[in-house]
Amino acid sequence: MSSIHSVKRSQSHLAWDNSIPPAIRVPSGSAVSFDCLDASNSQITATSTRTSLASLVFAQLDQVNGPVFVEGANPGDTLRVDVLDVQAADWGWTALIPGFGLLADEFPEPALKIWSLERSSEGADDGYGHAWFDKEKGIRIPLRPFAGEMGVAPGKPGAHSTIPPYATGGNVDTRHLSKDATLYLPVEVEGALFSIGDGHAAQGDGEVCGTAIETPMNVTVRLTVLKDKPYVKTPHFTTHSPHGHDEEFYCTTGVDSDIREATRAAVRHMIAFLVAEHALSRDEAYMLCSVAGDLRMHEVVDMPNYVIGMMLPKSIFVNTDESG
Repeated sequence: MSSIHSVKRSQSHLAWDNSIPPAIRVPSGSAVSFDCLDASNSQITATSTRTSLASLVFAQLDQVNGPVFVEGANPGDTLRVDVLDVQAADWGWTALIPGFGLLADEFPEPALKIWSLERSSEGADDGYGHAWFDKEKGIRIPLRPFAGEMGVAPGKPGAHSTIPPYATGGNVDTRHLSKDATLYLPVEVEGALFSIGDGHAAQGDGEVCGTAIETPMNVTVRLTVLKDKPYVKTPHFTTHSPHGHDEEFYCTTGVDSDIREATRAAVRHMIAFLVAEHALSRDEAYMLCSVAGDLRMHEVVDMPNYVIGMMLPKSIFVNTDESG
């Protein structure tokens, strides 16, 4: 799809830093398209082999495109990011990179898989498409592309690595942020300074080996400044079920170097959302989280921080104007 505003592949950076000049400035409510390389910054290609991993320059990994200055955004506001379209390339890669991943100590040797990504024809019933993990063994992966990195610049000065996630977003690696999802980010600097990258064609919750199906991508989002969601202190989002069911969820997240504290924060933020948007008491909200909320490990490998989410089905609100 076309967009008035665009950010090129060359307009990228390798740190979250509020001193980086914006690539473009846009009014609130604008759609912006981004042409993004894969997370390796094109160090891995469709013809790469396992030996290519030995020459990876780690300082060049996880670049993001931007930043985009959104007019009217100020500290304390919320940036609404509507994911309008995500288009993956026709290839991708998954790797075991020594030192990365949940079981890095058990898998010390490098490994690389190059995928062929098969797009669905218009109107097909298999969603976006699929990729064969092993055709002879009949293992096929449904594709659901999304950007692993979406965030705004932190208020704290200096350069902050793009590898971990933060309260302001970043490498959240949350597979539910695909087309038609909406992400909410807390703004800490004027203009928000939004950036995006790290294309994934498919990923499980947690991304346990440290890589998904990494792929170049073209993604279009709409960026809108909101003044009425002060409870958004970490990434929140709305999304549909990844399994094709017609169910929509509101999700809050906790981001912390302690996985239990990240989990506690995800629940705490959902309580704040329910109090603000559905007029519940804190006691009522806490009980509703226990009865209807699902906790998910969204990202568990990009140290030092974990991302834990609490997902609440919006269908439980049968007689109200659903917020989010």
